Amino acid sequence: MATNQKNKIISSSNFIRAKIEKDISNNLYKNKLWNKIPGNGVHQSNGSLDEAKIRTRFPPEPNGYLHIGHAKSIFLNFGLAKDFSGACHLRFDDTNPEKENQEYVDSIIENVKWLGFNWNFKKEENLYYASNYFDHMYEAAVLLIKSGFAYVDQQNADEIRENRGTLTTPGKDSPWRDHSIEDHLKWFTEMREGKHADGSMVLRAKINMASPNINLRDPAIYRIKKSHHHRTGDAWCIYPMYTFAHPIEDALEGITHSICTLEFEDQRPFYDWLLRRLKENGFFSDPLPKQYEFARLNLTYVVLSKRRLIELVEKKHVSGWDDPRMPTIVGAKRRGYTPSGFKLFTDRIGVSKADSWIDYTILEDCMREVLNESAHRRVAVLDPLKLIINNFSENHEEDCFAPNHPKNKDLGKRTIKLTKELWIDREDFMEEPVAKYFRLSPGAQVRLRYGYVIKCTDFEKDANGKIIKIFCDYLPDTKSGTPGADAIKVKGNIHWLSCKYAVTAKVNLYDRLFKETHPGDNNNYIDDLNPNSLTTKEIKIEENLSKILPGDQYQFERHGYFIADNLSKPDDIVINRTTTLRDSWQ
Repeated sequence: MATNQKNKIISSSNFIRAKIEKDISNNLYKNKLWNKIPGNGVHQSNGSLDEAKIRTRFPPEPNGYLHIGHAKSIFLNFGLAKDFSGACHLRFDDTNPEKENQEYVDSIIENVKWLGFNWNFKKEENLYYASNYFDHMYEAAVLLIKSGFAYVDQQNADEIRENRGTLTTPGKDSPWRDHSIEDHLKWFTEMREGKHADGSMVLRAKINMASPNINLRDPAIYRIKKSHHHRTGDAWCIYPMYTFAHPIEDALEGITHSICTLEFEDQRPFYDWLLRRLKENGFFSDPLPKQYEFARLNLTYVVLSKRRLIELVEKKHVSGWDDPRMPTIVGAKRRGYTPSGFKLFTDRIGVSKADSWIDYTILEDCMREVLNESAHRRVAVLDPLKLIINNFSENHEEDCFAPNHPKNKDLGKRTIKLTKELWIDREDFMEEPVAKYFRLSPGAQVRLRYGYVIKCTDFEKDANGKIIKIFCDYLPDTKSGTPGADAIKVKGNIHWLSCKYAVTAKVNLYDRLFKETHPGDNNNYIDDLNPNSLTTKEIKIEENLSKILPGDQYQFERHGYFIADNLSKPDDIVINRTTTLRDSWQ
């Protein structure tokens, strides 16, 4: 499903699910063998029939934190495997040593688990690393050279770019292309042994420099990169290109349906070409993996480019990768977004072949729907103003009872103390009320939610004219839940907390990080940052939250959904707003 207008969702069929159903009904993988761990065709030929009806994979590169777009891919790949009695592998595509590290690996593992998935299938633990396959990839490259389908090119990067051609003109063959197989084997061996400088040589597939698909014009498949790898150390100084590594990884792991986003559609011909060449030379056997592409997530008011996310962090436009304004999964978790909300969101937007923009309100609405069902209710006063009940004694205290959830009586009620001095929200009093203002004003009557009807008798201002106190009388025999409570009808109903018992906390009121629908379309995307994306203030919360723990979530009545921050402590409570009760952005 997609949307181009607020709250308008356009349904689309899940073509990938339909393809899998057809493959299974045609017994395409009926005789597929699996020998317990990844391996080439010879290895798998010694296995038994694969118990997994399909195999999918989620293959992140560990060079940053996962974002909301990755959540869509996680639910798709792991969800399809689960629905079709298959296995989904978590594979780290760690073929670029300069940008990858263990911190990102650990975070990705935690994120996938948090969303509710694991990579176990029966007794298999399908957690893999592309770096585990470097020997296989090197062997495949040598096999391509020996069979005349790869060569070492010693042109520099500018020459390769110049000779590649354009979308309308064919490329030119490299002068190194037709050297002997022995020469290319020798040079590739020297590359492996570290005898040449970075950028001085690349291994290229030998396909067709006149191909109308520019990706088939002898793409580079290995480059020299003398960098320390976070897993293999300094064992390698050449590394495979992603487009070469990806299909080999899929085939080694017995993947049946390799599901990618649309930007890889043009690479599919090379994916198929490479696997066919390796199968012809006995490296792999049927059935080979097939690649399918779907539209990536394009979400309004956010940026999902990893380069831009890194810049936001490094230039301190946000507090870190887990800043609740960031579209990262760690940021979303800290903000109070839930796995169930993400599941609803991915189900709602669906899987399509066509790129479209998803309005951010769809994501927020999904989080509201889930939290509305699960979140216990509590009272908070976000902008405290003191209210004094004249006809209560100084030591007056009584219990008022509030449901923990209005739709679930089984969750019971909680007690809130009513005393002479209360906190109310400043917006609940207006000295000169406007039309249809039904809350407190001079002479007006409202109900204290879960308590009595009160009537405003006076108010007090400070030297600057700011209202600092409201004075009221309570009306006996009007307490909520008691006989005669409705004898006096009022239109207004306001929230309150006891000054004596309320707990002080700090709240972070988060809004969208960017003020423009498509950040960067008309300006530098940094110029589109929303200066009001974070407001921090001191608030009052009810006494029942005095022992709130990091990760605890509630609906603060009238105000929205909130979560205790992971930095929150008993003596320093910090709460983050997840979302308001309804969309207020527009």
